[in-house]
Amino acid sequence: MIEKDFVTEGLKRTRIDEYLEKELDRAGYGGMEIQVTPLGTMVVVYAERPGMVIGRGGKTVRAITQNLKNNYELENPQVEVKEVDIPELNPKIMAHKISAMLQRGMHFRRVAYSALRRIMGAGAQGVEVTISGKIRGSRSACAKFTDGYIKKCGEPSIKYVKQGFATAPLKPGVLGISVRIMPPDVVLPDKVDIIQPKVEEPVTTETAEAVEAPTEEITEGSVEILEEITEEAAEEAAEVPVEEPVKEDLKTKATEAKEAVEEKAE
Repeated sequence: MIEKDFVTEGLKRTRIDEYLEKELDRAGYGGMEIQVTPLGTMVVVYAERPGMVIGRGGKTVRAITQNLKNNYELENPQVEVKEVDIPELNPKIMAHKISAMLQRGMHFRRVAYSALRRIMGAGAQGVEVTISGKIRGSRSACAKFTDGYIKKCGEPSIKYVKQGFATAPLKPGVLGISVRIMPPDVVLPDKVDIIQPKVEEPVTTETAEAVEAPTEEITEGSVEILEEITEEAAEEAAEVPVEEPVKEDLKTKATEAKEAVEEKAE
């Protein structure tokens, strides 16, 4: 049945994840992805210190590849190691760091608030740290620490919120650490951007004068040029031997053009 295949595949992924988490604890294991390709199965391992995953001369990564092939029935597995860009935004890494600090004897409140500051300082929108177990005495209790904004239910909480889990074995008992982080680049579906309409500014008298000022300067300059042109045209018309009616007509047109330019300038 198809449902049975999904369950079997999910169990296999969980077993592989637990194996890698145990083997690469010191390397800062941050999760893995399995991609099935025509050439085989690609296993992408995210770690804070990729050099420890690869090992000297690739010894560690070859041993992991062989174990994945023999114990977990992966066809031609190929392990690729990638470095985690911002470890503070990876919930698995932060959960293991909280576990390590608790095992060194630090108080759980101090550890939790320190993790909150580091995660929010890295740019997360929200974070929730839950520590459960015998934290105060002989009876089990649960302490929850939150900061920022984080989705608690619905599809956004499943799709966008990253989760990590770790355990801390102490003398009173085993503590469970759960870390939930909402990354900084998450855009929730209920976010609405309102675009404000453009408002046209009314044209004032000062603005109109500022616009017309260069035109007046250009007009005055044009008047001087046109006056020179009309005078030259009149002189040339006087020098050219033409009939009296034509000569008078040219002088009249030159005078009219000069008067029109002077009126515009005024």
